[in-house]
Amino acid sequence: MMDHDFRMLIDGELTPGVSQFDVVNPATGKAFAQCPKADEALLERAVAAAKRAQPGWAATPVETRAALVNQLADALEARIGEFASLLTSEQGKPLDQAGYEIMGSVFTLRAFAAMRVEPKVLKDEGGNRVVEHRTPLGVVASITPWNFPVILLMNKLGPALVTGNCMVAKPAPTTPLTTLLFGEMAQAILPPGVLNIVCDQNELGALITGHPDIAKVAFTGSTATGKKVMASSAGTVKRVTLELGGNDAAIVLDDVDARQVAQKVYQGAMTNAGQICIAIKRAYVPAPMYDEFCDELAKLAKAAIVDDGSKQGTTIGPIQNQMQFDKVKALIDDARTRGTVLAGGDALDRPGYFMPPTIVRDLDDDAPLVREEQFGPVLPVLKYDDIDDVIARANGSDYGLGGTVWGKDLARATDVAMRIDSGTVWVNQHMAIDANIPFRGVKQSGLGAELGEAGLLEYTQAHIVNAIALEDA
Repeated sequence: MMDHDFRMLIDGELTPGVSQFDVVNPATGKAFAQCPKADEALLERAVAAAKRAQPGWAATPVETRAALVNQLADALEARIGEFASLLTSEQGKPLDQAGYEIMGSVFTLRAFAAMRVEPKVLKDEGGNRVVEHRTPLGVVASITPWNFPVILLMNKLGPALVTGNCMVAKPAPTTPLTTLLFGEMAQAILPPGVLNIVCDQNELGALITGHPDIAKVAFTGSTATGKKVMASSAGTVKRVTLELGGNDAAIVLDDVDARQVAQKVYQGAMTNAGQICIAIKRAYVPAPMYDEFCDELAKLAKAAIVDDGSKQGTTIGPIQNQMQFDKVKALIDDARTRGTVLAGGDALDRPGYFMPPTIVRDLDDDAPLVREEQFGPVLPVLKYDDIDDVIARANGSDYGLGGTVWGKDLARATDVAMRIDSGTVWVNQHMAIDANIPFRGVKQSGLGAELGEAGLLEYTQAHIVNAIALEDA
C-alpha cells in the first residue's frame, strides 16, 4: 500500500493532515508509507464532531447501534488479508499472527454487539421504586499502542459505540495505518462524527486528556505514560481506563514435565516478539528441573526463524521500533554481565530491528531484566526451592497484570494462582483472552476493566432514579 492515500476520519469525511510523516517497516528500518498528521485545529474539529453526533447516537435504539457494530465486524472480516498484510508491514509481526489479531478484532466487535446493559431495580416496595439506569458518558478518547493496534482499538470502540458514546481515536504514531484503513471502512457504515481518527507524533496527547469536552480516556500503553494520562485527566475529573505495563511471572511447579511446559512458556514469552503486556516476562522454575528447563528453552530459541513477518515460515518478526530495540538491547547487555545468555543475545546483522529470542539464566531478582518490563523477545529464567518464597518473589513487583501457574495437580496449581497478586492468573494456559471475560490490572498495571460486562460498564454512568408517588412524599 505504498501509494495508498491514507486520510484521517473527521466528521464523516476522509481528511488530509496539515503535513505527513513517515511510517517505517520495522523489518527494513525504512519508510514504506506516509501518514497524515493532525494539528490542534483538526483535533478540535474531531472532538466537536463527536460532541455534535453523540446525542443523536445515544438516542438511536441500542439494537440499531449494535447492528452497525456488527456491520463493522463483517466488513473487517471480509478484508482480513488486506488488514493483516498492512499490519505486518507497520508492526512487524508474522502474517499468521497478524491474521489472528484481525480475526480477534472481529470476534471482539461481535461480542460487544451482543451485550446489553439493562436497568437494574434496586428497590420496589411500599410505593418506592429505585432503578439504576446506565447512560453514555459522551465523547470518549481512545489512545492505543503499537503492539496490537487493531484489537486494542476494538476493545474500546465496541463498548463505547454499543453504550451510546462517540469516539475520537488516536493510534500510536509508529502503527497508525491499520487504524486509518479501518476509518475508511467505517466511513461507509457509521453516521458522521460517531468515530473520528486523528494521527500525530505524540504532540496531541495532553490536549486530548485535558480536553473539557472529552468525558473519558481509554488508554493502553506504558505505566509511565499512563501516569501522565491520569494526571492530565484529573483537571476535568475524567473517567479513565488504564491498561498498562506488566511483568508477568510464570511459576512452574515441581510435578510437571519440564520439556512440555518449557514449550508452552516459550510461546507465552515470545509471541509477537515478546511485545505483549501479558507476555511471560520472567519464569520461576524448581531447582531440580532448572537445567533441563533452561536447556529446552534455549533449544526452542535457537530453532526460531527470525525474519520479515511477511515471509512464510517466520516465527519471530522484528521489534517494532528503534527506541524499543535499543531498550531491549541495553537490558540484554546488562544481563550478560550478571547471568548466562544461553541463546540469542546479539542483534542480527541486517537492516531492521531484529533481535533473536534470547534466554538468560543465573540472574538475581534485582537484575533490571527481571525487575523491569522488557517488552521484547528476552526471557530470564530463575531458580526456586520453596513455594512460599517464589510466590513472594513473583508478587514483589510494582506490576500486577497477568501471570501463569503450571502444574499437573490442578487443585494445587489453582491454590498457588489464588496467591498471585495480578488481575488475571492463568493455570496451565496462557493469554486465554475472551471478549466476554473482564481483564484488569492491579497495582501499577492499570485502573478499571476492559472486556466483558465490566468493560462495557466502564463506558457508562450509573444513573439512579428514586421515585415515590406525590401523596407519599
